[in-house]
Amino acid sequence: MRVAILALLAAWMLEAGAYLSPIAVVASRDGKLLYVAEAGAGQVAVVDLATGSVSARIPLEGSPTGLALSPDGARLFVTDASPRGKVYIVATAGATPVGSIVVGHTPYAVAASPDGQTLYACNRFDNNVAVVSLTAGRVVTTIPVGREPVAAVLSPDGATLFLANLLPGGAANAPRVAAGISVIDTATRTVSTTLQLPNGSTSLHGLCLSPDGTYLYATHILARFQLPTTQVERGWMNTNALSVIDARKRRLVSTVLLDDVDLGAANPRGVACSADGRWLVVAHAGTNELSLIDRRALHEKLAKTEGDASTDLAFLARLRRRVQLAGTGPRGVVVAGATVYAAEYYSDSIAAAGFDGKVTSLPLGPRVVLSEARRGEILFHDATLGFQQWQSCSSCHPGGARVDGLNWDLLNDGVGSPRNVKSLLLAHRTPPAMITGIRKSAEVAVRAGISRALFAELPERDAAALDAYLRSLKPVASPRLIGGKLSASAQRGQRAFAQAGCSHCHPAPLFTDQRKHDVGTASGGTPGEAFDTPTLIECWRTAPYLNDGRAVTIREVLTKFNGSNRHGHTRALSPRQISDLVEYVESL
Repeated sequence: MRVAILALLAAWMLEAGAYLSPIAVVASRDGKLLYVAEAGAGQVAVVDLATGSVSARIPLEGSPTGLALSPDGARLFVTDASPRGKVYIVATAGATPVGSIVVGHTPYAVAASPDGQTLYACNRFDNNVAVVSLTAGRVVTTIPVGREPVAAVLSPDGATLFLANLLPGGAANAPRVAAGISVIDTATRTVSTTLQLPNGSTSLHGLCLSPDGTYLYATHILARFQLPTTQVERGWMNTNALSVIDARKRRLVSTVLLDDVDLGAANPRGVACSADGRWLVVAHAGTNELSLIDRRALHEKLAKTEGDASTDLAFLARLRRRVQLAGTGPRGVVVAGATVYAAEYYSDSIAAAGFDGKVTSLPLGPRVVLSEARRGEILFHDATLGFQQWQSCSSCHPGGARVDGLNWDLLNDGVGSPRNVKSLLLAHRTPPAMITGIRKSAEVAVRAGISRALFAELPERDAAALDAYLRSLKPVASPRLIGGKLSASAQRGQRAFAQAGCSHCHPAPLFTDQRKHDVGTASGGTPGEAFDTPTLIECWRTAPYLNDGRAVTIREVLTKFNGSNRHGHTRALSPRQISDLVEYVESL
């Protein structure tokens, strides 16, 4: 009965013109079918590759984001990226859901062991990976990893699990700030090492292994965040990269740029190898392209290269082809036979590209009229609007217009004052904008960002659409909540919040008084400088903190960096009260 109801709901959504938002793809073992996670429609589409049409739809609850097939191809595992997220188990014969297992907060990707008995689910906002026994039908343990794990791949023997952590996890004013790859020993279920990527690596979205398991490939942005943002030519702000890692020796071989000298290849997402190891494919979500890279030639050149390749914008010349897609917003990719398939998130379609460069686009449903907010979302992620396509708004505000974990020296308040990136959630409801409150509203800030970050000019209609998108953002429920409610510790912390005077500047419901205050936290700027009071809603996911991102945790904000006792009267609080206060703030 439940499956029938979900099927009716999925059919109604399709007829009503809901966005499908395909985000991940996996091919059947025989290469005849393509399974597509449609995050917006709460379903998985089954595409018959012989006809290029949808042969079935598998209705699920929530937002499907990750896919994996069992080794025998009999079961499809699908992650539901919800606060009480599940992994759904689907029988491929008949395309029927047969079970589900609750795994954690926003499972975003999943990998299946070679024996088909164990699953590994990346719980994005729990910052861990859930180890699921399919025999027991439950999570047997969780393994803490880095910040926001969003992609996973197992070595061919199942002994090693590699996880891509979306964002850097340390202080933003450190000499080196970079996201990393967690390497898990599946026998001991521990993190054996974290592979560090080059300074400025963030938005780490894609992982894949070569067919023999020798090399690991990771896609990410490589930000030049320690430079003032006076220009974007030649990757002055953001470049777009592919890191090549020796998977067996656990070391970075090199990071190569996916851009050309005068044309960026913004926001790389999915990455895949062909079964014969000849080709390496990267989807560029910001420029609606695929990079088709001659993998053997790439490694031959790397073997002859001395020094760092991460500044060479011509490194991939003659080694790859940039293929323009007909659809928009490519995310996950897979190679089936001689064809690359990519999930085109915004056009509700699947790109099919041959290695000869020929491209078609397979529609997954009827064309939908875009709302103003949806059009703004597309613009927010579109790097073709900016100068030379180096970056989009989402390059510095990934994860749904949130943060990249870096400091940027924007021109809003002159050169020489790096500021930590703020989340844009609630920006239009909590003026002024920017850390220093230099923009009187988010509307003004959006238009300044178009000219001073994208180095572009857009019609007012497009700027208004960006406003509509940002206004539409909804907060994600904190992983600290229990059943959607404050824990006992957080309830005590709510009282400590009032006792310490935090509520004076951070009153409910928006948890900001929308005023500027000097609370003794100025650093890297003018002593005594006043800052706009940020909302505390969703602060659990927007680390690091303070104007220069020097505080890694909320606890550090309240203790280590509150020596003046002006940023909340926390000196009088006991250690337990501090812990309770942290619990409350991180529950908002």
